[in-house]
Amino acid sequence: MRAQSDGVGIEYEVTGEGRPVVLLHGFPDSGRLWRNQVPALVEAGFKTIVPDLRGYGSSDKPEPVEAYTIERLVADVLAVMGDAGVERAHVVGHDWGAAVAWAVATFAGERVDHLVALSVGHPQAFRAAGFEQREKSWYTLLFQFEGVAEQWLRADGWANLREFTNHPDIERVIADLEAGALTPGLNYYRANIPPESYLLPPLDLPLVKAPTMGVWSSGDMALTERQMLDSGANVDGAWRYERLDGPRHWMQLDAPEQVNRLLLDFLPA
Repeated sequence: MRAQSDGVGIEYEVTGEGRPVVLLHGFPDSGRLWRNQVPALVEAGFKTIVPDLRGYGSSDKPEPVEAYTIERLVADVLAVMGDAGVERAHVVGHDWGAAVAWAVATFAGERVDHLVALSVGHPQAFRAAGFEQREKSWYTLLFQFEGVAEQWLRADGWANLREFTNHPDIERVIADLEAGALTPGLNYYRANIPPESYLLPPLDLPLVKAPTMGVWSSGDMALTERQMLDSGANVDGAWRYERLDGPRHWMQLDAPEQVNRLLLDFLPA
């Protein structure tokens, strides 16, 4: 299926019947990331809605950096929900998908039933997480350099990407990036977290009203536990924190049964 969001086509898949759950991937993935979660959710009586976010998979890949601002990404999610005939849904996000999920719950809270953020905490908590988080986020500065970042990631058969991410699906990911998703994926960083953003005062954001669960995995190479733990201060609804010991950043692939168990326990069908 395909939704239109201000002229940008967003491809998405709907599976199952029941209470809707929107699953949002991040960098450098596509909706394929959720292949272990969709069957479990459908079997439990949910309807899953899984888009390829703009720039990825079969969705359109606009060229301008400003086409990837968080406001446009939120609009994409709402366009997909509207096209699918869904007024309100559980929203689950990972990596950039988690950042988008937080934003949807913040600015379109009436559309979000329950929120689940995997790996990436609330933007306020992320920015306040201190030196350790900034050290882990070194790559976000590299990604600002157009052309340079692309060349660095592609070098020596994508050796730097392989070493940096240790992605369980690395060959499929590289195939997607070679098919045109690399620069769009980097534009998420360029449009939303330029270097000067670290010097700005804290954002004045409304609290998230939806019941929210944050999940962090101890093997994450890019994110500290603090930025997820402290996210609860930005949630006005019920807050639940879960730590998975062992899995890396892509916990849905490293520990699918654990992730599925948490989702099914937290999300009302």
